[in-house]
Amino acid sequence: MKKVAIIGAGTAGLASAIRLKALGYDVTIYEKNEKVGGRMYQIKEEGFTFDVGPTIVMMPEIYKEVFRVSGVDYKDYIDMVRLDPMFEIKYRDKTNLIATNDLVEMTIENEKISEEDAQGYLAYLADVYKRYLVAKNHFIDRSFRKPTDFYNPKMLYQGLKLKTFSSAYKSIAKFVKNEKLRQSLAFQTLYIGISPYNGPSIYTIIPMIELLYGVHYIKGGMYSMAKAMEKRFIEMGGKILLNQSVEELLIEKKQIKALKVDGKVTENYDAVLTNADFPWVMNNLIKEKKNKGKYSEKKVNKMLYSSSSFILYIGTKKRYDLKTHTFFFTNDFNGNINDIFEGNTPKDPSYYVYTPSRIDSSMAPEGKEAMYVLVPVPNKSDSPEKWDDKAVEAYKNKILDMMSEHEVFKDIKDNIEYLKVYSPNDFESKFNLQFGATFGLRPTLLQSNYYRPQNKFRYLKNLYSAGSSNHPGAGVPIVLNSAKLAVNELHKDLK
Repeated sequence: MKKVAIIGAGTAGLASAIRLKALGYDVTIYEKNEKVGGRMYQIKEEGFTFDVGPTIVMMPEIYKEVFRVSGVDYKDYIDMVRLDPMFEIKYRDKTNLIATNDLVEMTIENEKISEEDAQGYLAYLADVYKRYLVAKNHFIDRSFRKPTDFYNPKMLYQGLKLKTFSSAYKSIAKFVKNEKLRQSLAFQTLYIGISPYNGPSIYTIIPMIELLYGVHYIKGGMYSMAKAMEKRFIEMGGKILLNQSVEELLIEKKQIKALKVDGKVTENYDAVLTNADFPWVMNNLIKEKKNKGKYSEKKVNKMLYSSSSFILYIGTKKRYDLKTHTFFFTNDFNGNINDIFEGNTPKDPSYYVYTPSRIDSSMAPEGKEAMYVLVPVPNKSDSPEKWDDKAVEAYKNKILDMMSEHEVFKDIKDNIEYLKVYSPNDFESKFNLQFGATFGLRPTLLQSNYYRPQNKFRYLKNLYSAGSSNHPGAGVPIVLNSAKLAVNELHKDLK
């Protein structure tokens, strides 16, 4: 039985491990933290439970497939329900927009704004759905191992059909005139850490996926998915070694032979699949320049990185009247986005509030609320901010002051029972994310598809990668797909 080592028990690491076990490999995962999950992590304190990173479940079939390929029913591992409404947007002028994937109700909501926008909304959905099918069938579901996999007449023709050269915002603006409605379809590019004003227009597929396939919730929070994958992998005979920091890939003649873990050399492996963030792997685990290929430390550090996150995890003494997912928009949406991607800590930010305890009593004590408040901020490469204790405390207080200005949060500061903060420093140190970029490499045109680090590493014979900085990109469903592609590439070589 051939042996595979996986570095990192994050979303893609666990999904890859299950797929490899289903194919008959002997699989061992090395994880530096005390529990599995990577950014799909969890905080449990004083009766409150918080998801640390991802919170929104989209494209549920991809979650289910992880269990299906191993021969079991997902329902025995995760309890998933569809949310309706999906989310609410609250604007500063006290108006709001409730998003539903009930197309009848959504059309009625849009008609209240204008019939022209209601028609434009439907035209937008039809246009982006057509492009989504092209992306899914020709780009998201395939790897690019060699240049001719991408540079051939068929692929170039499909690439033109994606119409990626305008920004996501401009693409939406062709169909929808109302600025608030445009913003409601544009902000989702922040889910993968890129601006809607200069991110490729293909990322307008994100709101389309929400609208056509729904937003779901997994009971117990997103971390339940990580625990379910851990459970299934162990059932299959897999091994997970926690609190084990991989320090080096031991390479001979362009082939990884073993790992150096906490100063000790492991047994030999036939292949290594890394779920650690790709830039960190290049800068830290491959020591000799000749084995990095084009990914020298200089090149890696000059690549473009996604935004980071400043998150408050708040346990409150009372309940708050909110949807599970609520977005609070600033008046200057454009200025806020520009700040994030021009390296300025936003002075008047939009923010996102996730309150799973509204629908899941396991997430907070009775009568109390578990609240996750996320503010997108620049990564540490783009910004001079050091996020020392003084800066973190000041920004935390600023966010709480801003929240207090909304009627629903007017007493928030008086009702805080538990509070923890994650800044870009925490994402950098805890999850080995280069510059604290929460979503890894930014998915620009020149860092997407063939131009993104691929699932089979070209410069070593037996190294494979899956995760948000690898093809096809960030976001839990896409990362799960990255795991499938990486396993396919590995199996192609080792079977």
